[in-house]
Amino acid sequence: MPYPRGAILADKEAYPKRAIYSLTGHSIEGDKRTTPIRGDLADIKLAGKLFAPHYAVPMLRTGIAPVTEIHAEPHLSSMPVSALMHGEEFAVLDVAGEWAWGFCLHDDYLGYLRFADLGEDFTATHVVSAPATLLVAQPSIKAPVLARYPMGAQIVCGEPSECGKYLACENGWVPTAHLSEIGKVAGSPADLAEKLVGVPYSWGGRSGDALDCSGLVQLVFGLKGIKAPRDADMQQASFGEHLPEGEALQRGDLIFFPGHVGMMVDGENLIHANGAAMAVSIEPLEAAAARFDKHEVPVLARKRVGL
Repeated sequence: MPYPRGAILADKEAYPKRAIYSLTGHSIEGDKRTTPIRGDLADIKLAGKLFAPHYAVPMLRTGIAPVTEIHAEPHLSSMPVSALMHGEEFAVLDVAGEWAWGFCLHDDYLGYLRFADLGEDFTATHVVSAPATLLVAQPSIKAPVLARYPMGAQIVCGEPSECGKYLACENGWVPTAHLSEIGKVAGSPADLAEKLVGVPYSWGGRSGDALDCSGLVQLVFGLKGIKAPRDADMQQASFGEHLPEGEALQRGDLIFFPGHVGMMVDGENLIHANGAAMAVSIEPLEAAAARFDKHEVPVLARKRVGL
């Protein structure tokens, strides 16, 4: 069902106050990471499917910080589970104090983030396709820096500068070389991943500033307009096609290990955000697989995603 861009509580025309929802048969079961329900509240779309004391109509908002961590619980010391980038939409189901609870529109992933990092919706024109870019006060290499945007951030750009090297955006200027029109990002997912070698590893990261293994995969395919699930096990289950046993690996193929995923840069080498290097790195697939030798099956799946 489409979500209105208004209050969290349902309006009486779309959802009458006296509407009664009843459960019939067995209630559905869903992944707790993407099924929008908690002990006291659920998304209105689950009414009649899962019981909750209250249901809410999501309020759509858009990320206005360069990147915002999404947490498992509503406090900064809680484990980060994902991230929302500038220009991405977030469906708010509840606001308590400075924290909002809801889910990302691009992958349905649930969590808590600071409500102040959300703003009114806007239509982005460009996406950062370099590892990162800088918003500067004037179209000059000597201008002061106003903000940093990582790869994946979506922004609204206007006219180019007289020199043609900058685009006007966000009350400042961004180098044209760091941007691509949305839907027109050049290169393959593997090409984009290689730009990110050296980016620090961080659990829950999915931007050019910090990445975890599945965040890297989601980011580079997302830049090409291909939506991937958030976590490695989700990607293994529903993203791409399984490769027949014995088929030679190609650039861009995904390799799944227990709790981990990486991408082939050629027939023998893997690029992945990993805790061993604490960064995005390239190494032989054989070396990466050896770290999972304690598992009965070190490599769980090999998959290929059509572009």
